[in-house]
Order: sequence, then structure tokens, then C-alpha cells
Amino acid sequence: MKLKSLLCIILFALFVVWQSTSQKARIKIDPDRTVGEISPLIYGNFVEHLGRCVYGGIYDPNSPLSDKDGIRKDVLQAAKDLNVTITRYPGGNFVSNYHWLDGVGPNRTPRMELAWYRLETNEFGTNEFIDFAKKLNTEPYFAVNLGTGTIEEAQRWVEYCNVKDGPYYAELRKEHGYSEPHKIKYWGLGNEMDGPWQMGHLNSIDYTKKAREAAKLMKRTDPSIELIAAGSSNYRGNANPDEWNATVLAELKDVVDYIALHIYVGNTSDNYYNFVSTPLVMEERTRIVKGMIEREMQHANRGDRDPIYIAWDEYNVWYRARRGNDARGTRALEEKYNLEDALVIGGFLNGFVRNADIVKMANMAQLVNVIGPIFTSENDMYKQTIYFPLELMANHMKGTSLDVFVDCEGYSTEEFSNGMGERTTQQEFVPYLDVSAAINGNEVIFAVVNRHLDQSISTDLITQEGTFKGQFSIYEVNGETVKDKNDFNSEKVKTTEKNSISVNGKSFTYSFPPHSFTLIKGSIDK
Repeated sequence: MKLKSLLCIILFALFVVWQSTSQKARIKIDPDRTVGEISPLIYGNFVEHLGRCVYGGIYDPNSPLSDKDGIRKDVLQAAKDLNVTITRYPGGNFVSNYHWLDGVGPNRTPRMELAWYRLETNEFGTNEFIDFAKKLNTEPYFAVNLGTGTIEEAQRWVEYCNVKDGPYYAELRKEHGYSEPHKIKYWGLGNEMDGPWQMGHLNSIDYTKKAREAAKLMKRTDPSIELIAAGSSNYRGNANPDEWNATVLAELKDVVDYIALHIYVGNTSDNYYNFVSTPLVMEERTRIVKGMIEREMQHANRGDRDPIYIAWDEYNVWYRARRGNDARGTRALEEKYNLEDALVIGGFLNGFVRNADIVKMANMAQLVNVIGPIFTSENDMYKQTIYFPLELMANHMKGTSLDVFVDCEGYSTEEFSNGMGERTTQQEFVPYLDVSAAINGNEVIFAVVNRHLDQSISTDLITQEGTFKGQFSIYEVNGETVKDKNDFNSEKVKTTEKNSISVNGKSFTYSFPPHSFTLIKGSIDK
């Protein structure tokens, strides 16, 4: 009898433990609790003259896979499927020693490329990129040289691209075979000018002086353009990124439309849980700069223009190929991504959506081969793991971002290095479920990263107002292990469309598999 009682007590205790460990998570939305409109420009990309991004990537005139203009047709189609809304060009570090006149017209000028230590033939330049952008149906975003370049050179590039006819550089474009202006709307005022690695590195005061005068000339040439200031990208050593950003915003608050921020992360210590939490660092930096913007907008003189927004115009995972014989050579920075890298990209994208009120542009760096979602050989290409979360979000996560309530278990992280020489502070609580959601007319979209390495998380998805109704489509990016990679003959990580589920009510339950990125889309009757 005693043994039976003891057995009952043990079974009851095990039940209590099981119940506590298997408690459902909750994702709750209210269609009236919104954050802001999701800008399509957060699904942008970046093309820099670095490694095989341009030559041997998007452009390979000697390849049988290329069209008559030298554009790789397989790369173009993969990029089209990504729905790349805006593409930044031509750099990056490259731009601070780039003179655009070297890359236009019939006679191109080869130059020493001092950022990445190679010869730049300038065979591919302004007009070739515009031709590519038109084929891709992407908005061009040009960065001007505020390192070794002059403010007059920046003005002349705007004139060449945007003025229909009359002045010298507009007429020069016409001589080069482009009778109509390119109408480039977005222009970056330099790149990473706070970084000592930059050609023509400046302190914050000197940068804002040069940027303001360049902006003056550029806007007088075409008042319709929008300008992006170079925010801080230097979080190393004794750098003071907050001082840089505060100065840029204080001095350029009446001039620019965006402030550009950059972030790269990498799992250099092979600590999975630390690594998949790194998008939270991006959100922390977003909140800090948002506060600075709000402070400056209180006494800005912007007329009827929007406030300044944030452009995360460089972000990605970057660590394995940072060093070595090819780090600055022809095959520079050619990362081979795995599933955990794709989960981090999903986290970045969720973070951009969660901050849709202030983050209005983002550009994954870069489009092909160089830390890119697309990878080529002479005769083939494949889609890297990081391609698939971006493809899903760019094609489905639209409309208005919702203020999502998430209730689930989580973990804390250690202090760790992101592989770029930056120390990142401990995150006291990281939820296993990383969630963003949007409402687009009568459509509701959820994007969920399950960070848990080996457990599914059963979750109630709840709406406080309205009713979920009809068939809900489910797309999942996953693999057998977080170290799974793709290659030319192997696609271990990809998007799988799961069986849809029929929903009619204020809630439904879904179990998110371990180490997965899931997008769920269906109708809501408000």
C-alpha cells in the first residue's frame, strides 16, 4: 500500500513537472494596436565592387549564362524572386576611393582599388548598374564619395543621373546613350565615415560640415532627392558611436532624410544561443538612435517633410571568411551560410518589422557571392540558407506592423564578441520565440523564429479583436541540424510549404519546430 502511495506521489510529481515544461506559449495580437507602416524598402540589398559581387556575380559578359549586356540571367532571376525593392551601389568601403567618371563612357579608366586591394577596371559603372536595376525592377540607391571625393564631384553625379538636359554632365549622359535621366531618388552621403579604415576618414564635426555642403549642392541640382547620412558603424575599442550619431543628427537634422546604421554578427565562439540572440543588439541600437531622432525633431525645421528615419543599409552574418588568403582577393568574403545564420537573418527581419515606425530601409549586404544569399560558379548558382527568410518576408510581410504580445519561455546569454571586434553585453532574457506580425487589409501575417535548439513550442495564436477565418498558409525554413548548409548539388535548407490549416475563431494552435523560421498567413474578419 505504501509502495502504491509512493508511486502515485511520484507520478503526480512527474505530471506537475511535465505540465510546467509543456505549458503553451502565446502570441497575441490586436489589429488596433499598430506600430507603423512596413516600408517595402526594408527588403533591399547591396551591390559593391568587392570580390565576385559584380564581376563574376551579377556581371559576367563571357558567360553563356549571361544576356547580351553581360548580366547573369540565373542570378537576375534569383534576385527577382527575392523581390529586391532597393539596391545600394557602389559601396561600401569601395566608394570612398571611387570616382564615378572613371566608369562611364566608351573609355574606362582602371584604378587601384584601395579599400579591398585590387585593380578596378571600371568596366561596370553607373549606366551598367542602371541597366541591371531596371531588369531587376529595383530602386537604385547611390552612395557618393565623401572620402577622397569632393562635394563638386557628388553634385556632378546627381547632374549626370537626374538632370534631363542642358548642363554639361546631363549632356554627357546623353552622349553616352541615355537620353532620359536615371532619376535616382536615394543618395548616401558617404559610407562609414567614422571608421578609421575608411579612405578619407573624418571626425563627426568635419563629416557633418562636408556632408552639409555636399547636400546643399546635390539638392540644388535636384530638390526631389532624399539623402542618407552616414551614422556610426564603429563600435570597436574606444570608439564613441553615440557621440557620432548625436552629432550627425544635431548638425544634419534639417538636411537628411535617413541616418544609416550598420551591423554584422558572427558565431565565432560557436555559442548557438548567444548567436541567435544577436538581432536584439540591432534593436537596442535602433531604440537609442530613435530617441536621438525624437529629441532633434522637436526643434528641427523640416517643413512638411517626414522626420528622419533609420536605414540599416548594411546588415548580415559575416565571420568565417573575414581572414585568410582570399579575404581581400578575387574571392573575398565568400561566406558559406548554415541554418543558424538563416535564423539570425529571420531575427533581423522581424526586428525591422517590429520597429516599422522608425526603420524604413534595410539592405542586406551583399546580393551575390560576397556575404550574399546567392552564390555562383562559372556554370551554376545556388541559393544560400539566408536567402529563404528574406524571400518569404519580402513577398509576404507587408502592410501595418502590429504590436505583438509574446508569452513564452526563454534564456539569458553571456557577454560575447560578434566577430567584428565588438563586445556585446548580456541579454538578461531572450524569448525562445522571436515574433513579428502585420495586418494587410483583411490578411494577417505572422513570422516566427523558434530559437530553441531541440524542442517544438506549442503556441496559441490569439486575436483580441476580430476572428481568424479560412485557410492559413504555412511556410517553414528548416533543416535537420543548425549546421546544415546548401551547395551546388545539395539544398539541405529551403522553404517548405506545409499543409494549410482551417481556422474559424479567435485563436488557433500551432507547434513551431525547433530551430525553425515559420511564416503563417491567413484572413482575419475585423
